[in-house]
Amino acid sequence: MPPALTLLLAVAAAYLLGSIPFAVVSSRLFGLADPRTYGSKNPGATNVLRSGNKGAAVVTLLGDAAKGWLAVFLAQQYGLPTSGIALVALAVFFGHLFPVFLKFKGGKGVATAAGVLLALDPWLGLATLGTWLFIAYTLRYSSLAALIAAAAAPIYAGMLWGTDGLVLAVGIMSMALIGKHWQNLQRLLAGSEPRIGGAKKAAKVLKTGKK
Repeated sequence: MPPALTLLLAVAAAYLLGSIPFAVVSSRLFGLADPRTYGSKNPGATNVLRSGNKGAAVVTLLGDAAKGWLAVFLAQQYGLPTSGIALVALAVFFGHLFPVFLKFKGGKGVATAAGVLLALDPWLGLATLGTWLFIAYTLRYSSLAALIAAAAAPIYAGMLWGTDGLVLAVGIMSMALIGKHWQNLQRLLAGSEPRIGGAKKAAKVLKTGKK
């Protein structure tokens, strides 16, 4: 098979894999409402967690991360060049953001990006995840953690790889992820973005009538 055709098929397959909406799939498996009908209406793990079903949220998180990791891993195993691996990484990531199965209205890409980065370089993935965890734990804002981790990822990639072509792919994913969180950024600046655990606390207040 000609290399160009192989690359085209790999990119198409990666996009279709990225388009699998694990938030919707896990919600159906657990008998939950479609995550696009409540909360932020975002088909992602954070919004599925708002249903109160942690199992469904975990399945969503793992599924979204796994598809990013698998696409890049297979591209590496089949010996695609660096440019080909970069295109596959972008294809699976943008497949999640703009899935053909959900009329191109997908999630924000945090878990899928994490899976891609872990496959590209475990140290890069761990450094980015560590940044997310640190911000999320200390400041209690999931969206802020995602924004800072996204901004840090290309810096980490540059430190690890120098001027490698994959740094550009990481940078593109970073900009797209930040763009997907634009409304969250506006709420953060306005002071109206909910903190991690805030929804649970609010629900408790409504139920008990006590602050």
